[in-house]
Amino acid sequence: MKHLSIFFLSIALFSVATAQTINQKLQKAYEQFLNDEQLKYATSSLYVIDATTGKPVFDKNSRVGLAPASTQKIITSVTAYEVLGRDFRYETQFGILNKDGKQTLYIKPSGDPTFGSWRWENTKEENTWKRIRAAFQTEKLNDNLAYIDANGWPSSIVPEGWIWQDIGNYYGAGSIFFNWRENQFDVMLKSGPNIGDPVSIVGTKPAMKEYRMISEVKSAAKGTGDNAYIYLPVNADHAIIRGTIPVNENNFVISGSMINPATQFLSGLSLNATTALMNYAENAANVQPRILHIERSPSLDSIIYWFNRRSINLYGEALIQRIAFEKNGKASTSDGLSVLRKLWKDQGIDEEELNMYDGSGLSPLNRVTTHSQVEILRYAKSKDWFPAFFDALPEFNKMKMKSGTIADVKGFCGYHRSSDGKEYIFSFLVNNYSGRASTLVNKMYKVLDVLK
Repeated sequence: MKHLSIFFLSIALFSVATAQTINQKLQKAYEQFLNDEQLKYATSSLYVIDATTGKPVFDKNSRVGLAPASTQKIITSVTAYEVLGRDFRYETQFGILNKDGKQTLYIKPSGDPTFGSWRWENTKEENTWKRIRAAFQTEKLNDNLAYIDANGWPSSIVPEGWIWQDIGNYYGAGSIFFNWRENQFDVMLKSGPNIGDPVSIVGTKPAMKEYRMISEVKSAAKGTGDNAYIYLPVNADHAIIRGTIPVNENNFVISGSMINPATQFLSGLSLNATTALMNYAENAANVQPRILHIERSPSLDSIIYWFNRRSINLYGEALIQRIAFEKNGKASTSDGLSVLRKLWKDQGIDEEELNMYDGSGLSPLNRVTTHSQVEILRYAKSKDWFPAFFDALPEFNKMKMKSGTIADVKGFCGYHRSSDGKEYIFSFLVNNYSGRASTLVNKMYKVLDVLK
């Protein structure tokens, strides 16, 4: 009996010593990190816990709210699993309205961000159009009007807090009741042979129906890459492209965000239609659509995979809106975030730790704590859908973690199993650093390497 007591005491002492060693190593590495010139005016936070016990291994500023950039996507992902369920699928209904003696196309959208996406064979635009055309091939439609039942959905495509430089570009594509082709289009540009030469617009894919574009882009040195940004029109009929692309490019592609995805979709159906948003609540007594076809999205598991692997901001905004719709019958970013904060408050996370303005992390107004991120990651580990969520996390520095980047913000959060079998959950955020992101990342990796 005495020998057993000594044995278990030895194990306990070894565990404490190991934890102390990891803590001391992290402390040393973190202090070196903070003393770097890039961190002179920065605020940073690192929180690490033992994944098995939940006990903190290292804590620096874990209750300080910082901009998380795309690491915020793990919060939206886990919330979506809890509220919507791993098998959830968006459904977009298509049917016929009889109005004034004419048959009119009726669409009941669901906010599906995968509708027309190229990431799945089934959702590709040509396959989607083909199925819908087949469903209506025996119907004679009024080709001048399409009713889109937008009851319960917001009219704005962009959440509060996004900046103008972002929202005209593909990564700034917000979500609305009807999304199409990930609300993205491509612009082909042609540059001159000399630095400073004007850059012309060759065309767009698909052809844009909402507005024309004007190029103020200039030719820059070879190898300078894509530094061109699309600025959406404000009280104007055109967008402006500014910045630079390299010289001697004949078909340089940049990607923008659509203002009216529904118009782009309808043009592909060969309908000369103008969309009309119908307040269905006011017209329910008089309008009875005949549903002919339903388009279903991939499952939530699959959506979360691409959401985190490719950091698609649109998916985060669509999920937050859908979370609100499922709970309240009305979709909005603010309502979705209220549901999110209530969910995690019930799990012991202070609502003020999740000061979020969107579902993707693109807004520079977002502030969350590393403590909240780690606790949400820990919660996810206990769920039956965790393997799919874990698989959706990218791998950086040979660690499974989500990264985040916006101006002067860098972050990583995720899971890691060390060489001795210990499992850790961590979040590492840095705001207002100086210099290049690439050099900062290597320094952050050096701190996280302690967990290996």
